[in-house]
Amino acid sequence: MASELHQLRFDPPQSNASDESSAQDDRPLLNPDSDAVAVADDDSDDLHQKYAPFVRRDVYGTMGRGELPWMEKVLLAIALVTIVPIRVVIGMSLLFLYYMICRVCTFFHDPNRETDEQEDYAHMVGWRRSVIVCTGRFLSRAMLFVLGFYWISEVYRILPNEDKSTNENEGQEKSQESERPGAIISNHVSYLDILYHMSSSFPSFVAKRSVANIPLVGIISKCLGCVYVQRESKTSDSKGVSGVVSERIREAVKNSSAPMMMLFPEGTTTNGEFLLPFKTGAFLSRAPVLPLILRYPYQRFSLAWESITGGRHFLLLLCQFVNHMEVIRLPVYVPSPEEKNDLKLYANNVRRLMAKEGNMMLSDIGLAEKRVYLAALNGTPQQC
Repeated sequence: MASELHQLRFDPPQSNASDESSAQDDRPLLNPDSDAVAVADDDSDDLHQKYAPFVRRDVYGTMGRGELPWMEKVLLAIALVTIVPIRVVIGMSLLFLYYMICRVCTFFHDPNRETDEQEDYAHMVGWRRSVIVCTGRFLSRAMLFVLGFYWISEVYRILPNEDKSTNENEGQEKSQESERPGAIISNHVSYLDILYHMSSSFPSFVAKRSVANIPLVGIISKCLGCVYVQRESKTSDSKGVSGVVSERIREAVKNSSAPMMMLFPEGTTTNGEFLLPFKTGAFLSRAPVLPLILRYPYQRFSLAWESITGGRHFLLLLCQFVNHMEVIRLPVYVPSPEEKNDLKLYANNVRRLMAKEGNMMLSDIGLAEKRVYLAALNGTPQQC
């Protein structure tokens, strides 16, 4: 494994703009008064080629508004009167059930407060935590089943030089890989990613602060131990969030009962065919990470949450009789001393490894270009 990872380690390009601070990442890279208009005037093929990581390629077309063949319309009509009502009722029942479980387990228990804005129930111990985690994992998988994911293909990838058949290196390999990862690093394709990770390892996420106030979901996010951030804000609060995330990761490395952090270092979703530049904030702790790749094979409807409204996407998801998910789990990635001293190198090496093992293409564009692409599709100027 060591030699395989060494081959993938390289010096990152100096022009990678996505490794700047989070405040700079949020700023548009293109001028909304000129470039967005120019993009809107581009030929459609040129537009989709330029912003390929965000393009939908299913039968429903860009933004899910394409002209459908008559057979697809018939299938949608059948689904709307058969499986959709059933899935809505069962899904809401599962959500309400878990909400009640979280309420009962958190009665008469004060939340853990790391800052004035951060509170959670992920640090509970004893039967309360066991019930929350076990039922959360089971009901998350049940929810995926209701949504049509009747089976999920999981592959545990072993890198070529990771074979431990030689006894002389077995002890050394075990001592190196005995380090528990503090964070799971995953590509981001859809909101469905969260359900899978909840069913698999029940980690903590980084979420918008408004999530804490959503009915039913708010208390669940606190039981997950979500770290809340005001993404629209460009104040120094982001530094506080980074500090909380880094502390959580270090705690997970030292304490096996502490939840791991689940991070999407791309900062936004893609269509699953590309891997965007990784932000270095996910690697600030310099701790080992567990790379994981999610894929959603499809024939009719792409489950990637790209260039389509949430309501339309969820309705079309409910109308699919069967949905597919593939998971590729990579070995724990332990950073080298050079990577610990150079977070850009660490982030880029993990990204290169994931792209290679997941058969994904690397892209240099990010959230700012995605906003320009969506603005062009909507025919409206981009908002700063």
